[in-house]
Amino acid sequence: MIRVLLADDEAMIRAGVRAILATDSGIEVVAEASDGREAVELARSQRPDVALLDIRMPQLDGLSAVPEIRRAVPDTAVLMLTTFGEDEYIARALGDGAAGFLLKAGDPRELIAGVRAAADGGAYLSPPVARRVITELNRGRLSRGAEARARVDALTGREREVLALVGTGLSNAQIARRLHLVEGTVKAYVSAVFTRLGVRNRVQAAILAYEAGLVGEDGP
Repeated sequence: MIRVLLADDEAMIRAGVRAILATDSGIEVVAEASDGREAVELARSQRPDVALLDIRMPQLDGLSAVPEIRRAVPDTAVLMLTTFGEDEYIARALGDGAAGFLLKAGDPRELIAGVRAAADGGAYLSPPVARRVITELNRGRLSRGAEARARVDALTGREREVLALVGTGLSNAQIARRLHLVEGTVKAYVSAVFTRLGVRNRVQAAILAYEAGLVGEDGP
């Protein structure tokens, strides 16, 4: 069962999101918060698998709550849920360790897919957000490509292979099946790659893999 913390200052939005998640028997909303400060406290006490945070909330906004939750409960993946898709919000949320960015106007199936991906150690971006990220990466890809390749070249061949698969959005379990490895071994590789590259989450690792040319828009 995937345990979810839902934080949004609008009760009607929370009810709608909760109803969508309830259609998946493997997901349970274990706590709800109406502001960011309450979300941080509930994350500490409930230790959910995934925290779904609205961006604009009283007391403490969702963007500010991301690093606090990541520090307090490192095993809790954080997904941003909002109507806003401005680039500065996307960059800040992902830079602070969010595992994904979901738009409230998106397909309800994206919500379930995002929660499942985050709970499995993966990352998820709504398609409109993904397109904006790719566009931004392409604008500066040439200037950042050389630096990214230099960082990636310091990895072993197997580590680069794992990084490329992380870049396609695969979970540890899926990478293990692809490479015929034990999932624990893949987890160790992923941890080592993150440490050597100086990245904090799978989204940052995927961006670096993309900039280094290990991954294209359509896959490895």
